[in-house]
Amino acid sequence: MSRSTHPRKVGEFRWEIPIGFVGGMRVPGLVFASNTLLNKAAEDHSIEQVANVATLPGIVGASYAMPDIHRGYGFPIGGVAATDVASGGAISPGGVGFDIGCGVRLLRSQLPWNDIRTRLPDLVTSLGRMVPRGVGGKGKLQCSPQEMDRVLEEGVAFTLSRGVGWEEDAEMTEDSGTLAGARSEYVSDRAKERGGGQLGSLGAGNHFLEVQVVERILDAPSAEAMSLWEGQVCVMIHSGSRGVGHQACTDHIKVFDRAMGELGIEVPDRQLACLPVDHDLAQRYLGAMDAAGNFARANRQVLADAARAAFGEVLGTGPRDLGTVYDISHNLAKIESYEVGGATRDLCVHRKGATRAFGPNHPELPDRYAQCGQPVMVPGSMGTASYVLTGLEAARTRSFSSTCHGAGRLMSRTRARKVMDGHTLREQLSSRGILVAGSSSKLLSEEAPYAYKDVSEVVEVCEGAGLTKTVARLRPVGVVKG
Repeated sequence: MSRSTHPRKVGEFRWEIPIGFVGGMRVPGLVFASNTLLNKAAEDHSIEQVANVATLPGIVGASYAMPDIHRGYGFPIGGVAATDVASGGAISPGGVGFDIGCGVRLLRSQLPWNDIRTRLPDLVTSLGRMVPRGVGGKGKLQCSPQEMDRVLEEGVAFTLSRGVGWEEDAEMTEDSGTLAGARSEYVSDRAKERGGGQLGSLGAGNHFLEVQVVERILDAPSAEAMSLWEGQVCVMIHSGSRGVGHQACTDHIKVFDRAMGELGIEVPDRQLACLPVDHDLAQRYLGAMDAAGNFARANRQVLADAARAAFGEVLGTGPRDLGTVYDISHNLAKIESYEVGGATRDLCVHRKGATRAFGPNHPELPDRYAQCGQPVMVPGSMGTASYVLTGLEAARTRSFSSTCHGAGRLMSRTRARKVMDGHTLREQLSSRGILVAGSSSKLLSEEAPYAYKDVSEVVEVCEGAGLTKTVARLRPVGVVKG
């Protein structure tokens, strides 16, 4: 593997990986990062993955990486790549990842923190009891095989038909809660079996449900559109498609790997297995991917219902007192139109650990967010702040309307466990006023704050690079971990 050049700074928080960094690059790489974050990306070799992505057939613009970049399967987590569909552009399951449709939902209450702080222990206990979590595990809403097909096809609309939530939840979800391209028939029986019992569950790893307090408003007009105010109690939910998404990705990667060889497509890493978007097998993957994405959205909808029930049990609130600010995914590929070379082209935009960030007046935005731009929720690591951002129009040409998705992992789970045990971490968080629901000590130590990058620095880079604007900073007070 030859590296003819090194990353070079080409603008504020912008670093170019020139063509030639690895053989076969069709476009340069472009990393949005501070000096510190770029060095961390170099240490875990995720910059090499950015360069590898630049070899994909039909890729246009650049192979992008957000400041929370870290090493992943094929694509780096934090990677963005757009391929030109009409010119043989490819889609790669590695550019979406195994947790298809993973994302974040933010719920806002009408409660000031000072009015509920003495009830927090009871609230966290109730949330811990009502929110299923952990590896495997059963969800709140069990589905028959026929209902599972409906979840995959309909997303949030299915949960509404079961009396879970109301129309505003769908309206405040990306794509109105349903990916129209979903095809349940392209999801294997094994994937459906794995996911059928998991609807309404957090899972494990970095997934969580947090009670948070709006600590600071930084963009008053946008915060007003979202009905956010300082001292307000909110709930942030981070989860995905559970077993159905993982199995769907696994199934289609195997198919892609075989077909790629038959078509003579070569990539520097087998984890980048890809096929032209218009190939029948690629269309089947897209249908399965959208189906898993619908499951993920329905999953967060049911988890929101569980949070509403816990708030009602402890604080006497009604379900509608915990409204949806927005729900957005950060592991999907979408066909979107952009201007490339002076012409409007349909592009397959991969976002893996990256969030779509449309600017103001985009036609896909709900009316209430037309003036401020698309809300983007950026969770921190357990025990650190999270942020609400809005997309900027400039992101359209700078990153195919994409931005960061979180803090970004800094150390492996094995290394994190060696730094501090979960019991000690729980006590440390409690001393800072952050209560953690009962959970595995091993899993807690793997997700400790020190295992992640500084989310504030990540958000500052995205704003400094002109991708997003920061609306609000939220601090955690209660944590339910997967």
